[in-house]
Amino acid sequence: MNFKNISTVFIAFMLFSCSTTKNTAQLNKPKNVILLISDGTGLSQISTAFYFKDSKPNYTRFKNIGLIKTSSAGQEITDSAAGATAFSAGVKTFNSAIGVANDSTVVETIVELASSRNVKTGLIASSSITHATPGSFFGHQINRGMADEIAVDLLAGKVDFFAAGGLKYFTERKDKRDLVKELTALNYDINTVALGNFAEIKASQKAGFLLASDQMPKMSEGRGDFLSDATELGIKFLSKDNAPFFIMTEGSQIDWGGHNNDAQYLIDELIDFDNLIGKVLDYAEKDGNTLVVVTSDHETGGFTLSAQKKKKADGTEYDDYSKVGTSFSTGGHSATLIPVFAYGPGSEEFNGVYENNEIFSKIVKVTGWDAVKTN
Repeated sequence: MNFKNISTVFIAFMLFSCSTTKNTAQLNKPKNVILLISDGTGLSQISTAFYFKDSKPNYTRFKNIGLIKTSSAGQEITDSAAGATAFSAGVKTFNSAIGVANDSTVVETIVELASSRNVKTGLIASSSITHATPGSFFGHQINRGMADEIAVDLLAGKVDFFAAGGLKYFTERKDKRDLVKELTALNYDINTVALGNFAEIKASQKAGFLLASDQMPKMSEGRGDFLSDATELGIKFLSKDNAPFFIMTEGSQIDWGGHNNDAQYLIDELIDFDNLIGKVLDYAEKDGNTLVVVTSDHETGGFTLSAQKKKKADGTEYDDYSKVGTSFSTGGHSATLIPVFAYGPGSEEFNGVYENNEIFSKIVKVTGWDAVKTN
């Protein structure tokens, strides 16, 4: 083979390699992202699904797993507002901050960024929609307690679908505004009675469900499959015109079980969240173009799975290593590292150990939402 022929073959090989690399990159770029946040959930909380759930935990379906460090800007132990803002905006900020940087300036959230890229967005939570985690994805306030102000931030219209509690922050306000009417005027189809079905909102431009005065009921109080059903409804609604979408769903009340040192409350909520994971993974496996990321803002309660404490006939206490028991070391948050589980295109990016605000940067990197707009 002469030099000319060798050169031709080499050039053809390089062109083929570049094309293959480009195609591989395109294949690994997710169209949709579903971020599932289990508030207050560390590895011990996750482990309860392996001991107390009647079926195989859906956590076992992940192959790409990492760990995040959860400190806020000025404190080793974060709260949910700073933790969620790290996820939603990619910045470390002060505890109680909602969608603002450490200097209190407004930062663009992933919901706002995605919306500017014509990506449909949805938020679902078992808390109020104005609570720390969901509020950090659309709100911009210096304190998580400013629920009335966070509710007003929803009027910016960047959220196309939402389902949670929190009706009183929209209708029972000191300023006497009726934000449900204002949302309706902004083309939101608002339901305050029941989740309903896709046919009822299919023709709507935007949809919102405010189904409790404040937080949604506990699982033990009959909440049922709200998180799974609302997320499935959100997926159908946001993708109805084959549009790309971003959804954040929070299992809010795992955290509250930890704060209360109530193991059964925690376990009930964690198992519900694991069922949600199963529904989302079923969709993602079928779809093939959806990245699923599952993590938590922090651990709550210093929760431990330990041997059950039992007493002998003489009253002395001993550890029964044949039975799993539960215990707590605090009523607040802890600084333990938090697992990250990822599935789908781009999921390999979430392996390793990194800071919590890198969840944001990794999502926008693999989706390409961080690219500069040309129009």
